Amino acid sequence: MQKLCIIKAGSTFSSTLERLGDFEEWIINALGAIPLSVEVIDAREGGALPSPDACGGVIVTGSHAMVTDNLAWSLGIESWIPLLVEAAVPFLGICYGHQLLGRAMGGEVGYHPLGREIGTVAITLAAEAVHDPLFNALPDRFAAHATHAQSVLTLPPGAVTLASSLHDPVHAFRVGSAAWGVQFHPEYSAAVMQAYISAQGESLRQSGRSVGNLLKDAVDTPHARKVLTNFGTLVYNHCRAASLTTTTG
Repeated sequence: MQKLCIIKAGSTFSSTLERLGDFEEWIINALGAIPLSVEVIDAREGGALPSPDACGGVIVTGSHAMVTDNLAWSLGIESWIPLLVEAAVPFLGICYGHQLLGRAMGGEVGYHPLGREIGTVAITLAAEAVHDPLFNALPDRFAAHATHAQSVLTLPPGAVTLASSLHDPVHAFRVGSAAWGVQFHPEYSAAVMQAYISAQGESLRQSGRSVGNLLKDAVDTPHARKVLTNFGTLVYNHCRAASLTTTTG
């Protein structure tokens, strides 16, 4: 049976990990009660990436690494992504995964000229998102958590921008029929966002940011979280269709 494969591209800060868990746990919790078989593969530890036909869906997590570091495990994921896109396997890249999708499909990734975006930010959907299944039933504007220094600076050929913030014009995009990247973190809770702000507090103060205001403004983001439940539904339907094809074939 096909599985939802969560490709672990990093871990959170050790202090956050002890209190709140890690990326894959937050993702699984946000997926809700959708009956999916989930496999977590740590790409950094040499975990083998499955063939596209074994995947009912793929999520690539965030990371504290930078895409432009060109780490061997990261380049391995990057070269694997086009196979998934070609096979129309539902794919969701979150933050680092969003950037990997962008570069894997021919876009440009690099440091954002305005610096780091961090905190609970306002996301505005593009007109193209109205009928997009990942953003089904979301309002035109909603709050989401973000923390990133690099961005998709140039979209891949044929990609469609689906959402933006005041800081980043490409906060979500779709390429192919079933591959999405979101720069924001639909898996974060308010507590996780506050932990990220606190962990980077000194550098934020040095850059002139108000840590107190960032912490105060970090609230739960149920609409952003719905992106993951929508994606889980897409994966469930994909797995079910594959199962029916196998049974009747």
